[in-house]
Amino acid sequence: MSTASVSDAAQRSSEASRARRSTPPGSGFRGDVEGLRAVAVLSVLAYHAEVDSVTGGYVGVDVFFVISGFLITGLLVRELERHGRVSLLRFYARRMRRLLPATVLVLCTVLALAWLLMSPVERETLFDEVIASALYLVNWQQAAEAVDYSALGTEGSPVQHFWSLAVEEQFYLVWPLLLIAVAWTARRTGPLGGSVRARLGLLLGVGAAVSFWYAIRLTEVQAGAAYFSTATRAWELAAGALLALVPATAWRWSRRTAGWVAAAGLGMIVLAVFYLTDQSTFPAPWALLPVLGTSAVIAAGCAVQDTPVSRLLSLAPVRYVGRISYSWYLWHWPAIVFATIWFAGLSAPLLVAVVVLSWIPAALTHRFVEEPFRRARVLSGNGPSLQLGFACVALPVLLGVLSIWTVPRTPLADSEQARGAEVLTESTALQRSAEAVRPQPEEAAEDRGKVHADGCLADQPDTQSDTCVYGDPSADTTVVLFGDSHAMQYSPALLTLAKQREWRLVVLTKSSCTPSDVTVYNEQFKRAYTECDSWREHSMERIAYENPDMVITGNQPDVTVMRSGTRLDSGQSADAMRQGYAETMRALRSTGAKVVALADNPHPPQDMPSCVSKSMGDLADCAFSREQGLDFERANKQAARQVDGVRLIDPLPVLCPSGECPAVIGSTMVYRNSSHITPAYMNSMLDWLDEKLPNTT
Repeated sequence: MSTASVSDAAQRSSEASRARRSTPPGSGFRGDVEGLRAVAVLSVLAYHAEVDSVTGGYVGVDVFFVISGFLITGLLVRELERHGRVSLLRFYARRMRRLLPATVLVLCTVLALAWLLMSPVERETLFDEVIASALYLVNWQQAAEAVDYSALGTEGSPVQHFWSLAVEEQFYLVWPLLLIAVAWTARRTGPLGGSVRARLGLLLGVGAAVSFWYAIRLTEVQAGAAYFSTATRAWELAAGALLALVPATAWRWSRRTAGWVAAAGLGMIVLAVFYLTDQSTFPAPWALLPVLGTSAVIAAGCAVQDTPVSRLLSLAPVRYVGRISYSWYLWHWPAIVFATIWFAGLSAPLLVAVVVLSWIPAALTHRFVEEPFRRARVLSGNGPSLQLGFACVALPVLLGVLSIWTVPRTPLADSEQARGAEVLTESTALQRSAEAVRPQPEEAAEDRGKVHADGCLADQPDTQSDTCVYGDPSADTTVVLFGDSHAMQYSPALLTLAKQREWRLVVLTKSSCTPSDVTVYNEQFKRAYTECDSWREHSMERIAYENPDMVITGNQPDVTVMRSGTRLDSGQSADAMRQGYAETMRALRSTGAKVVALADNPHPPQDMPSCVSKSMGDLADCAFSREQGLDFERANKQAARQVDGVRLIDPLPVLCPSGECPAVIGSTMVYRNSSHITPAYMNSMLDWLDEKLPNTT
């Protein structure tokens, strides 16, 4: 045989071997990708089971995003190249048949369990979330709530994990349309603008870059909103989609190279799972770790299927978990939430047991719901599948709407009944039950008073307050209310006093921002709350300019203080808060103003409207002890007492008479969540507050 013949044979053998070893991007079944699904879902399950070492298990969602972008784009591009077109109806029909039957089963089960186990207040909120989940819009709802301080005190929703499914479904809705548009323009312009794959790659590359840039920017100012936003997650789906656009002939890695790339990729995912924490800046930039890791594993599998990592991920038990990952993800979180309600809390072993046992409904759903609907011949056509899909969306939406309409409302007490703190001046025993209350528990959370409605509580990203002046603008006496939302909650009574005492009342309040001269850690931003520092500086300048007769200041002292970029522990934070608050009060005293420090109110251990709505017959179930609600109060009081000329006003006697803190006093709800006082009860404290405040003359 000639040298040329030997060379040709070797080349053909090499090409055949490469063909056996490689898989065109996105084509056919990939055992390693199914194994990646198992890694993703087990990470999320372990994280929600609060396994100590799995501090970053939430990155499993990011793994899912990359996989979805890869598989869906591969499917669409193959159809386009084989048939010259993409059938939107067939694509959407397949998605509906694959995803919606299990979804509707879980949502309807959640609705049923909510009626059995949740309070009317909790049910009303949940039913809205179920509707948003069925419409795959719940991530936007959660993005809005993530920056809404009024959500404080609400418990975890049984459907809050649907946010990631909503992001994927929005991708499934929009991406095929963009792909078809690019293909259409390619046919019109010819080869001048490059191939369809090249154009799609350019679109995805630019879109991913913009999305990642936006994710970084939004994470800096509103990390909670950034976590749930489709716009900040699109780059993760685009990463997988870009892999699917790489031609099969481009993957020319050796087995060794592919093996190392796959191992490095899996290592990055594992590192993210065990290294990242709730405090990590997420989704950008730290989501790069699981996204690049997942992309590396998928890319290595596109080049060579037979690597140690692909063999590991393709093991039968691993693939089984990946196969039921969708159903297991759907079921595990409702199981946790409802078990927590049923057992009034879960110990660590019980929590793990609940997560593991949620495999049972997941396996049954996969076997008797997912697979039968996916394979049913009667649903093989586009029409029946689309009809099924619309029915699956409509059913939980309809049930959710009907449920909202039928939630029983707590009777509203009239103004003569709802006397609030006024009854404490009489020999009236504290209420152990009530036929009616004011406000209704169902409305309490949204009732935050006029000052909040006027936009006078600066949002967390703000560094200055709007000019908010109440009472008599031309009055000779100026009073400033300065602090966070726990200071602002006194505004209903102070607005009335401003009229009675002829004050010019200036409101300077900001969400989660203490007047104490310290830098605090912000849970939403996952960093130092520098916006609070700037706001406090501007506010102190404004107070000096106003030259007030009196400054009323208050705050919620349960915060984490940062020093030199490090978060202090609870004891150190309390000491720093005391010292910082004392410094602020000294600065306020130096203006010549009288300074009033409002001691913080006790914090209930639960959401009070929810408790009241289900315990009207025995309100003692909602009461709590003074000690239970005053863990951090001592630092505030100590600060006020160590500065000469500061008057301390402690609301404890009107909130917790006789050693306990009732949920209802004088047929008036005391708390609107697990932290703030209702405007109705604050108004009933008017005479008490009037007596405690000093004269300004």
